[in-house]
Amino acid sequence: MTLDYRRAQFLLSAAQLEQLPPDQGAEVAFAGRSNAGKSSALNAITDQKQLARVSKTPGRTQQINVFPLTDDVTATRLMDLPGYGYAKAPPSVRNHWQQVLPQYLEGRESLRGLVLIMDIRHPLGPLDQQMLAWCDAAGLPAHILLSKADKLRRGAAGNTLQAVRRDAGGHCAMATVQLFSAQTRQGVDAAREQLDRWLQT
Repeated sequence: MTLDYRRAQFLLSAAQLEQLPPDQGAEVAFAGRSNAGKSSALNAITDQKQLARVSKTPGRTQQINVFPLTDDVTATRLMDLPGYGYAKAPPSVRNHWQQVLPQYLEGRESLRGLVLIMDIRHPLGPLDQQMLAWCDAAGLPAHILLSKADKLRRGAAGNTLQAVRRDAGGHCAMATVQLFSAQTRQGVDAAREQLDRWLQT
């Protein structure tokens, strides 16, 4: 059975972990640099135009946005984590999430995996490596979407895919990688299949 990601709907935005829904069921979190295409990836996977706001201003997601996949919010959820690397966020906000995100990754029982979105032209930056290291410490699998794959020729995209597969394992033992483009919908089905595996175990 596959889940219907088109049923995803916004429930709430949480600035603190205590504001999240009960730690029950199964959820997958999405993370990435502010300009990596995280909102576009979420919208492509859920086949919705406005589920996650796509902004020309990086760093709009500064809280955890919760998207249940059914009317039962304790069943299955997608979690949109704050975009990181945004220069204009106040230091207090950056410091807050520097503390909260590892707590979430390590302490959330219902969290099954992390989808990490990276611009294929700028993969595995220091903050991406930090997220992978947090996943590794938490024993959490990470699935990397190399977004904007349509911006590179096929050969270059394939070379980057192989390089990131090789290097990501050095930061997180349970890391997998795929090509993705919200623009052309390349990799959308593969991403949904990975979500199915996590959310239905």
